[in-house]
Amino acid sequence: MNTLHLKYAVEVERTCSISQAAENLFMGQPSLSKAMKELEDSLGYTIFERTSKGVIPTQKGIEFLSYARNILIQIEKMESLSDSANTNKQNFNISIPRGSYIADAITSFVSELDESKGININVQETNSMQVISNIIDGPFNLGIIRYQVEYENYFLDYLTDKQLQYEPIWEFEHLALMSVNHPLAQSENVDYQELKKYTEIAHGDTAIPYILQSNNTKTEVSTKTSKHIYVYERCSQYDLLTTIPTTYMWVSPIPEKWLNRYNLIQRKCKATGHRYKDVFIYPKEYKFSTLDRSFIDKLSEAKNEVVFRDYK
Repeated sequence: MNTLHLKYAVEVERTCSISQAAENLFMGQPSLSKAMKELEDSLGYTIFERTSKGVIPTQKGIEFLSYARNILIQIEKMESLSDSANTNKQNFNISIPRGSYIADAITSFVSELDESKGININVQETNSMQVISNIIDGPFNLGIIRYQVEYENYFLDYLTDKQLQYEPIWEFEHLALMSVNHPLAQSENVDYQELKKYTEIAHGDTAIPYILQSNNTKTEVSTKTSKHIYVYERCSQYDLLTTIPTTYMWVSPIPEKWLNRYNLIQRKCKATGHRYKDVFIYPKEYKFSTLDRSFIDKLSEAKNEVVFRDYK
């Protein structure tokens, strides 16, 4: 049995979607569908069935996936024995939200790695529920999640239930990010009632434990304006903001260089439900490596760069 097929099946279960699983695995949907068919044929039973709620496991599939996850965890542990013994290889993996200051921390961290040694860095930008799943099922050891403060109890209860440790990074108020050519860009105090007349760009994969489990369900905050463009990549959002000056986006504070690069500006704008928190998560009993601690230092530096700036 191909162990890659086990990884594919676990990802399909996690996302409840062949297309989303294929995107996360960086492969085409037809290739993933073919791999799943080959796996089911070799087993002699169906693992998944399609329903109105998405792709869900059959009864036998649930049992198979439990074994598959355990096998993948054991394989990862066996591989890590070699990695930990190999002092000439620099290994680091993390699953993160789409935050520019976090991306800057990653870049700064990687730029200072020893190029005379092997480098194995694994970074995935995704939503908070996917980050948590990545830590639970592997292959990620570290993660950062972002959530609205009003839903904090749901997230912390869920992390505790999943046996994950968590440490707050910082709490912040969302800023309105827009083109310097946006009609409201020159307003010192952006009025929310005026702002929501324009088109909001939002990440379309927000989910909350125990409330909204589907990546296709949008949070209540986004329904306050009637015009949306949902994106899943940071570069896409910047291009849209620059090209279509009547768009805007709610974001954590953005480093100055990103604003200059894309001719953007960020403004304070009072709105309910826009206080967020970034939290660092990892498995219980996990021991930080030297590289892990180096990244944490870079993250702190990148956060401080935007925390102490003065925003209008």
